[in-house]
Amino acid sequence: MIKKIAVIILIILMCAALILGCSQQQARQPVNRASGSFMKESIARNKKLIAGEEAKIDSIIKSNPKVQYIASNKGYWYRYDVRNTRDTLRPRKGDVANFNYEVKDLNGNIIYTELELRPQTYYVDKEQKIIIGLRHGIKLMRKNETVTFLFPSHLAHGYHGDDRRIGHNEPLMVTVNLTDFKPESKTTTE
Repeated sequence: MIKKIAVIILIILMCAALILGCSQQQARQPVNRASGSFMKESIARNKKLIAGEEAKIDSIIKSNPKVQYIASNKGYWYRYDVRNTRDTLRPRKGDVANFNYEVKDLNGNIIYTELELRPQTYYVDKEQKIIIGLRHGIKLMRKNETVTFLFPSHLAHGYHGDDRRIGHNEPLMVTVNLTDFKPESKTTTE
């Protein structure tokens, strides 16, 4: 009997110790407290990276003064290789755009050929399967135009690259031929 009482008292004491121990526990503080210096360094590093990429793009533009590049308000540059002055319509949200494209580095080395990338179908502003620069660029084009875009890396594949041939922080030269576009409603009923 005394053994049972001793076991019960021991269990009660252990439960009390457990309850008291848990109730007095405070949240741990993070090991590193943010002072803002990491963010400031990251911003400075990104500004330097972008300035370097823009300098490369600027040298490409200046190397051939006969070719007119246009600066977009989104942070990339483009030139018309084949221009369509007859049509006025451009793809907009709700349209389905069909295009071919080729991807090069800024030295003109082919990364992906048009054949490898096959014809593309893009639901304008409804999907994100293409790089952000191209999402904006396609909306500047008219049917049957060919445009070469110079995208800084943050408008292409960014820091990560594409896990295949495009490295991290790699600016790109992308040549696009917009073969057709039409409202999505007309593509689903045909």
